[in-house]
Amino acid sequence: MPSPVQVEAGSELPTRPRIVYAEDVKAYAEAGGDANPLHQDEAVARAAGFPGIVAHGMFTMGHLAASIAEWAGGPERVRRLTSQFRAPVFMGEEIVAGGRVKSVDAERAVAVIECWVTVERDGRTEWPIKRGEAEVLLGE
Repeated sequence: MPSPVQVEAGSELPTRPRIVYAEDVKAYAEAGGDANPLHQDEAVARAAGFPGIVAHGMFTMGHLAASIAEWAGGPERVRRLTSQFRAPVFMGEEIVAGGRVKSVDAERAVAVIECWVTVERDGRTEWPIKRGEAEVLLGE
């Protein structure tokens, strides 16, 4: 886990890629009680104008939260996480969580992280999650 001495504003968090699989999205839907067919039925998703099944926004945010928690030294160190959902994520795509230290309060041992999730689609970067912000505890 990072200490206040080791963390500086502008430092990049390690990126964390993940391929989105239908089995994972289905398990997420079952665990969360979300039976929306947009997240499980290819025909329904296509009828709604999407190229296929859409991952839950919170599935993508969960990946972001796990990435930040891993960097911080555990989920108990993440005090706050906010974000904007900006683009859908589809099966088989690779989402990549990332972040940058926005500020450090060494006295309180707290860092504010700007964070996001990207996906490469049709030769350009999309931002399924943008303008995210997390507050994490630093040190022991």
